[in-house]
Amino acid sequence: MKKPKNNWQQFKVSPDQTHHLIGKQPAYKSRFLHVMKFHQPGLAPVKSQEGSFHIDALGNPIYSHRYNKTFGFYNERAAVCSNNGYFHILPNGKKLYKERYTWCGNFQEHLCVVRDQKGSYFHINDKGERAYPQSFRYAGDFRDGYAVVQNDEGLHTHILSDGSYLHKKWFVDLDVFHKGFARAKDRKGWFHISLDGKQAYVYRFADVEPFYNGFARAETISDGRLVLIDENI
Repeated sequence: MKKPKNNWQQFKVSPDQTHHLIGKQPAYKSRFLHVMKFHQPGLAPVKSQEGSFHIDALGNPIYSHRYNKTFGFYNERAAVCSNNGYFHILPNGKKLYKERYTWCGNFQEHLCVVRDQKGSYFHINDKGERAYPQSFRYAGDFRDGYAVVQNDEGLHTHILSDGSYLHKKWFVDLDVFHKGFARAKDRKGWFHISLDGKQAYVYRFADVEPFYNGFARAETISDGRLVLIDENI
């Protein structure tokens, strides 16, 4: 078998999403119903009349099985969906674990959020094991060591990789941290918090964007104006 090319990092999805391009030229001869981006270690999820699977840089399937849905490899693990549910596979096509879920996310920082048969969310590690014992109404991806979770009362906080709480503060809505600040919402409106869960300022807005090099755009509650705020407001 011809060894796949090592230039998959240069591949782009074609405008009609049926194949990949390198520059303006097709990267391989095959055509599919739909393709997604290549990820490390050089594999991409595609869909054909037979079903969904992964291909290498030559456009060849890397395993014989076909799934209902396939997604990209992250931390060299890819989420797939069969008739029995969602789970993850390795680059050789082997299943990472025996469990089946009603939904799986993608691995980020060697952890991945899943939803069990009861509708509860939690994270698994890159061996497919639970990262901590508790479950949540909702959980998001880890970023820079923290993830957002929602409790049964509908409130949100941040957790560490072992499931412990970062700051034990709860909010109506919450985002991941970006450059030391996270978007948060209480009953009065949106604002930013620091890593200790404390508000960065006393003002509230209809919406706020993440800080970008010290500044963020915000929408005022009173008249919907877009204003710039800085970290030292």
